[in-house]
Amino acid sequence: MKEQVRELRLQGKSPKEIARALKVSPSVVAPIVRAIAAETAEVEGPGEAEVVGCWINVGWSEGLGLDPARGWVDEAPNSGVGGMVSVLVARRHTWDRLSVCGYLADVYCLGVKSVIGPDVLDDRDLVRFREYFFGEYPGWQEAPIELARHLVFGSVDYARKLGFEPHDLFALGSDLLGKWEEESAVTFGRDGKPFYVEGPEDDPARVVRTLRRTLSDDEFGYVTAGQ
Repeated sequence: MKEQVRELRLQGKSPKEIARALKVSPSVVAPIVRAIAAETAEVEGPGEAEVVGCWINVGWSEGLGLDPARGWVDEAPNSGVGGMVSVLVARRHTWDRLSVCGYLADVYCLGVKSVIGPDVLDDRDLVRFREYFFGEYPGWQEAPIELARHLVFGSVDYARKLGFEPHDLFALGSDLLGKWEEESAVTFGRDGKPFYVEGPEDDPARVVRTLRRTLSDDEFGYVTAGQ
């Protein structure tokens, strides 16, 4: 299977496309793709694939605490995003193709809720996908990959302390963000306090029960459809 995955990866197939072609789960393909990538890195030398682009929705900083020394800028901080932050990263795959992955993070409570990718696209497809990915936001802006790491990995670390794991596909797409070996310079939660807002595919009762395992009722807030 490893050689089949290697051949399909050389053809520019994304991990999800490889999984479909081999009729296996993406969770089976993910560690093989990682192993092949590690072998390639050893042959080609140190360094990550070039970051071609990194984008984030405007309003991403709403309710968060930031280290001012980082110089991170939100171009429209009062956009009413309400703690839902989307990050899109593109790295060089081949000379004419890009590895692309999008992450949706609930930075107030649940961490990474959804992952789209990684997929292999050309420049034209990336432009179309970016418009779709940020379509429900008031806009998007370019961002340093460092900010993307601190927001996405940081939200995962924060959510885990509350009892929540990231989306199943996060392990498959996290490599595009780069290595994570530090504490986030972002203070998560709404104004430093966990705050849950029910989403369309959530189990709100389970979420609130999980929060109550580690926090008292006055240590977090929540809004559900029944309220």
